[in-house]
Amino acid sequence: MYSVEETIEVAVPVRAAYNQWTQFKSFPRFMTVVKKVEQIRPALLSWTLAVGPLRREFQAEIVEQEPDSHLTWQSLERHFVHRGEVSFRPTATGGTTVTVRIEVDSPGATALRGGLPKLVGRVVQRELGHFKAYIEGLGAESGAWRGTIRGGRVRPEEPRPHRSRVAHWPVG
Repeated sequence: MYSVEETIEVAVPVRAAYNQWTQFKSFPRFMTVVKKVEQIRPALLSWTLAVGPLRREFQAEIVEQEPDSHLTWQSLERHFVHRGEVSFRPTATGGTTVTVRIEVDSPGATALRGGLPKLVGRVVQRELGHFKAYIEGLGAESGAWRGTIRGGRVRPEEPRPHRSRVAHWPVG
């Protein structure tokens, strides 16, 4: 098994960065290795990745998702076993620090361990750079999913407080 962790700062608020990240179908627009993402259910995704002649299709389950905080996943495939997390933290300047951590424990990974973590790290860093350019270029997210997932199960959204448009006079 090996781990990779990469971080980048984006010049948009946490809410915008998180909201855009939840738009999985848009990943092929800015990530070069992601060719297709289908969201089968809120917590189940089908991915197609390709690097040169190598192509990998797999399903991943979102195990935990907390709006404006983090998202964790695990693959459901025997031949491409990995899990990961992306977290979103505010910066002092109003931007967001996005950190991606991936742990890979696939058959055959041991034989390639020497240069593989460095290669995966470079790919993740490059793709985070593409995310940065994309979200900063948009200036705002293109959509959002604000649900919460715990243990692979979608939790109901918290009710928003009702805001009346009727003026309330001070009591006193």
